[in-house]
Amino acid sequence: LFVCTLFDIFQLPVSTEAKKRRAPKAPELPIVERRNWLIHQHYIRKDYDTCKAIIKEQLQETNGMCEYAIYVQALILRLEGKIQQSLELFQSCAILNPSSADNLKQVARSLFLLGKHKAAIEFYHEAARLNEKDWEISHNLGVCYFFIKDFKNAEEHLNIALLINKHDKTFMMLGKVHLLAGETDKAIEVYKRAVEYSPENTELLTTLGLLFLQLGKYQKAFEHLGNALTFDPNNYKAILAAGSMMQTHGDFDVAMNKYRVAACAVPESPPLWNNIGMCFFGKKKYVAAISCLKRAHYLSPFDWKVLYNLGLVHLTMQQYASAFHFLSAAINLNPRMGELYMLLAVALTNLEDVENATRAYEQAVTLDE
Repeated sequence: LFVCTLFDIFQLPVSTEAKKRRAPKAPELPIVERRNWLIHQHYIRKDYDTCKAIIKEQLQETNGMCEYAIYVQALILRLEGKIQQSLELFQSCAILNPSSADNLKQVARSLFLLGKHKAAIEFYHEAARLNEKDWEISHNLGVCYFFIKDFKNAEEHLNIALLINKHDKTFMMLGKVHLLAGETDKAIEVYKRAVEYSPENTELLTTLGLLFLQLGKYQKAFEHLGNALTFDPNNYKAILAAGSMMQTHGDFDVAMNKYRVAACAVPESPPLWNNIGMCFFGKKKYVAAISCLKRAHYLSPFDWKVLYNLGLVHLTMQQYASAFHFLSAAINLNPRMGELYMLLAVALTNLEDVENATRAYEQAVTLDE
C-alpha cells in the first residue's frame, strides 16, 4: 500500500544536473589512511595472513608512513611471540605520532614482556603525562613496580587505578603487593572490598577463603570457599582448600569426594595428590598413601612438604632407610624447620646411628625451642 502526500504529487521534476549539484560528494580518504578500515576488519576477524598482506601494500604505497598499518603489524607480531620486532614497530609509531599515549603504552607493554621493567616504567610515566585518567597506565605502572619489588610505589599506583576504575585485576594485584610486603591484614581488607564490587568473582572469593584458612579462621574461610563453589562447582582451588579443611578435621571420606571432582579438572596437580595421599594415611591405608605421594613427588620433585609426608609415612611403616632418604631431601630444601630434624633423628635412632641422631635432635631444639 503506497501512500503519497500532496507534496509528493505536486512536486516539480528536478533535472539530473540539479540532483548532481545537491548530492553530497563522498570524501576521498588520503592515501595514508585508504586501507585502514580494511586492515581493521581483518585484524578483528583474526585473519592475520590477509591483514599482513594488506599492511604490506599500504606501507609500500605510503613509503612506510602509515601509522595505523605499522601499529596493527606490531600487534600481530606480539601475538606471534616476536616481542622485540613488535617493540621496534611500536617505537616507529611513537616517532610518527609522539603525542599518542596509546603508542607509548604499547612500547611500554613490549618492554614489560621483555622483562625490562624499569624502561617500561619510564614509558608508562610519559604516557601518563599525556593521559592522566587512564586506568590501564596506572595499573601497569603498579605491576611494573611490583616486579622490581618497589611495593610502596606499586601500592600508590594501584590505588590510583582503583580510583579511576574498580577493576578485579587491580584488586588482585594490590592484594598480592600487601601479601609480599607481609601485610596480611591489609590484603584481606583489599579482597573484602573487591568481593563487595564483584560478589561472583570466584578467584577473589577463593583467595579470600585461603587467607582466612591460613589465619585459622575456618568459619569465614568455609563461607567464602562455599560461595566460590556455588558460582563455579568445578573451581579446583576452592575444592582443594575446602577438602583440606575437612581433612584437617578428620573427615577423610568427605574430603576424598571433593578431591575426586578436582582430579577431573587438574589430574596433574601435586598438592591434590599430596592431600589424597594424606587422606589414605589418615585412614591407615599406607600403601595407597605412598603410591599417591610418590605421584605428587614425580610431578613436583622439589616440594619439601611431599618429601616430609613420604618420610612420615615410611617412618610409620617402620621403613627407616626410606624415611631417612626422603627426610634428608626435605631438609636440603627447607633447612630451617625443626620438625624435619626431629623425624630424621627418629629414623637415625631406629637405624642405630645414635651419634647422628643426637646431632639431629640438637639441631631440632636449636630451630624450634
